Amino acid sequence: MVNVLAVSDETVEFLWSSRVRDLGVDLVLGAGDLPFPYLEYLSDQLNAPCVFVPGNHDADLSGYSESASGWTRAGMPAQWPGPTGAVNADGRIVSVAGLRIAGLGGSIRYNSGSNQFSERQQRRRARSLAWGNAWQSQLPGRTRAVDVLLTHSPARGVGDAEDQPHRGFECFHTLVDSLDPAVMIHGHIHPHGRTPPDLEIGRTLVLNTVGYTLMDISPGIPPTIMRRRHGS
Repeated sequence: MVNVLAVSDETVEFLWSSRVRDLGVDLVLGAGDLPFPYLEYLSDQLNAPCVFVPGNHDADLSGYSESASGWTRAGMPAQWPGPTGAVNADGRIVSVAGLRIAGLGGSIRYNSGSNQFSERQQRRRARSLAWGNAWQSQLPGRTRAVDVLLTHSPARGVGDAEDQPHRGFECFHTLVDSLDPAVMIHGHIHPHGRTPPDLEIGRTLVLNTVGYTLMDISPGIPPTIMRRRHGS
């Protein structure tokens, strides 16, 4: 059982304080559009690893590579603008704290900002992620390749909105079918004081984690929500 704190879009006052240490969290998941120092603080105070995907208001993190000699971009030394020590799961499947986490950041394209994709572009990224999952699923001892699908935007028609910046991605339906995660965690859609309902795509639980969500996740078993709160 892995105790998970998922956060997105809105900082929460008590999380950005020493009281956060009482939560007993094993893993922090960031679904985008949060100050990177906030993610660093949570990971440090909880002594827990952090896995995140960028939101449409975050810095462009594409093209960075880390090696023993430091960070580079386009072959040149560079300073990593993301949260120190955190794992960027955008376009990847990573294994952290006993969970396999697939990530796709960004939102539907609505202007010239960073981390925005057309449906076609995101479909291509989703297809690459699914292919990686299919390959990894063939490895010895692998019974379930993905436990969590971590995205910034929701799937189209599953907790999204009708205005262009907040429309979800159609391709996420196919991606969920392919990855079959226990839970899909997203942000981007602000509930404005309401508690958004838990939704489903097939047998995958879909959670809007704007603010924060605490949950227990057993690999390969649908998660049990411990506590839920949105806003500050």
